[in-house]
Amino acid sequence: MSTVFDITSLARENVRKLVPYMSARRLGGHGNIWLNANEYPIAPHFQLTENTLNRYPECQPVTVIQRYADYAGLQPEQVLVSRGADESIELLIRVFCEPGRDAVLFCPPTYGMYSVSAETFGIAQKKIPVCADWQPDIAAIKNNLDCVKLIYICSPNNPTGNPIDPAALRQILELARNRAIVAIDEAYIEFYPQHVTHHATTRWLKDYPHLVILRTLSKAFALAGLRCGFTLASADIIALMLKVIAPYPLATPIADIAAQALTETGIQIMRNRVEEISCNRAYLQQALSQLALVEKVFPSETNYILVKFINAEFVFKTLWKQGIILRDQSQQPGLENCLRITVGSRNECEQLVSAIDALSNQTQPIKETENP
Repeated sequence: MSTVFDITSLARENVRKLVPYMSARRLGGHGNIWLNANEYPIAPHFQLTENTLNRYPECQPVTVIQRYADYAGLQPEQVLVSRGADESIELLIRVFCEPGRDAVLFCPPTYGMYSVSAETFGIAQKKIPVCADWQPDIAAIKNNLDCVKLIYICSPNNPTGNPIDPAALRQILELARNRAIVAIDEAYIEFYPQHVTHHATTRWLKDYPHLVILRTLSKAFALAGLRCGFTLASADIIALMLKVIAPYPLATPIADIAAQALTETGIQIMRNRVEEISCNRAYLQQALSQLALVEKVFPSETNYILVKFINAEFVFKTLWKQGIILRDQSQQPGLENCLRITVGSRNECEQLVSAIDALSNQTQPIKETENP
């Protein structure tokens, strides 16, 4: 009698053990106020202009590359476009890290895909917790650079919302010079206006050949569904990444819409959107800070805020049932009782505040505690 073969036994051991990144959509939920994925609440309007779907697209669409280069103040050979910034996170590992020999370093709490991508490729991870002010622990990083080929720094950081001090970024770049790539993930950079006027990291590329900057159209450009991201780096790094990227990473309709979003008009619309979200963020921070269930509202330079509640599980689950979907961050190191809340429309923000305020009159379950 034949036995049933377990097909998973053929999979790589690290993949069998892997805990996948749980995106907002994989976590699910049902409702009409979605504040868990850092999306813009209103869909932008674009019309497709390309009718060449019978042909394969360009690997690196010239118009998209040129327009993003102009937007970032760089040359086209310093720009690579990919399927979201997530693809760039993996491309960097594929280019620079040898399984069983090299390691990546990052500073939790931070974006979960750095860990998942490293685990997927069998690359060791060095997790250096941030300091109490959520800035990188420079001394600890310095003492843990053995075998590190790639450092990920998210600024402004997800999920805490704080930008990384430019002086700290420069210290990390100096520590890594001639030994590791430093990838600064700037998915939310448009929401941090001081960056543009004082210390834009794109200006540092000429001084740091090992610097890589990750960008996206998902946040401020309101095109999360497009899956279009950018890598900004030296021409040498871009050339290496082009060796391992998929032959046709960007579908023709995606390139078409991305090019439209990066026109002067599209960029101005984005900036107006950022101003709107910033105003709503200020309202939400002030309103939430007055509520009985809120312990602390943290500063943010993004399109979301991190909030510490007296009982985050109670707030999260109750609002979930009401169709108000937030993102629970309580399992991240140092973020007990914290929820991440996307800044939605003013109406969504007002409904959220009212819903949380109403919870203060409800009986909360007593959380179990461990025996002393």
